[in-house]
Amino acid sequence: MTPTQLRAFATVVRLGSVKAAAAELEVSEAAVSLHVGQLRKELGDQLFNRTASGLAFTPGGLRLASRAVEMLGLQDRTVLEVREAGVGRRMLRLATTSLFAEYAAPGLIGLFADRAHDLDVELSVHRARDFEQLLLTRTVDAVVGPRPATGAPVLTSKLFLNYQVLAVVSPEHPITRGQPGVAMLREQTWLLGPSAADDAGVIPGLLQRIGVPEERQQIFQSHAAALEEAKRGGGITLAVAFAVAQDLAAGAVVRVPGRPVHGQGSWNISILGGQQATPAAEEMARFVTTPRATQAMLRGRGVTHGRFRPAVHVTLWS
Repeated sequence: MTPTQLRAFATVVRLGSVKAAAAELEVSEAAVSLHVGQLRKELGDQLFNRTASGLAFTPGGLRLASRAVEMLGLQDRTVLEVREAGVGRRMLRLATTSLFAEYAAPGLIGLFADRAHDLDVELSVHRARDFEQLLLTRTVDAVVGPRPATGAPVLTSKLFLNYQVLAVVSPEHPITRGQPGVAMLREQTWLLGPSAADDAGVIPGLLQRIGVPEERQQIFQSHAAALEEAKRGGGITLAVAFAVAQDLAAGAVVRVPGRPVHGQGSWNISILGGQQATPAAEEMARFVTTPRATQAMLRGRGVTHGRFRPAVHVTLWS
């Protein structure tokens, strides 16, 4: 069996159809079927059958699915380690939510990377629901955000920081003249960062709790851009409390009172358990709980012009 065959089969298992697997792998359905057929012939097992409700996997097919993920992950890790050894550098691939990537990641990663001059950190932004799969397939070495929902036993998660989300507006905004009810909040214009487009997390949860209609939501490229528009009186924005503390103290924005517009969240770091985690991931998991790391996340820590990369999709500190 070849890695290409295993990758095709593992993708079919994960997505539940040959068509979806072909689309993700950017090959034809015939190519995926060919790879699966070769595995069936070599292993002497049908692996799965098509039914009216989808694919039904044989016991052998399920066993191969779990082994395929392990083997592909080991292959990817080996390739990475060999490349790192060749250039004398290590790589930590870190996946986070957009909220953490904007507010806390620059300070944390800048400080962490400075501790080891042979280490590069690659930061990518993903939906929280994809965290577990990213780790199990070894696409990334560690994830930061909500704890993976299913709590797979092969993962190790550690809580390292709690945070609060507040609704703030310009001091001149009409909503500051009284105690707004839920009905009034629904009628406002909400200026939101990219985390509002996720399907889980504190900010989507607040919007759902209030029942803000989609037509009242404006999503900006960054949370900072949404905050700037709120300062100009454009509407209400949701911000992490420690990030907006200076603006509140200076009177640039004021807090919208009431329980419906206040939320609490937590950031966790999750890595593969046992001996499956990379040394860099284990090092980050230990470092992120230290007082220095907490201070760097809360206060921010700029990087020099030569080291900065925009944190929209992938950011690289080296």
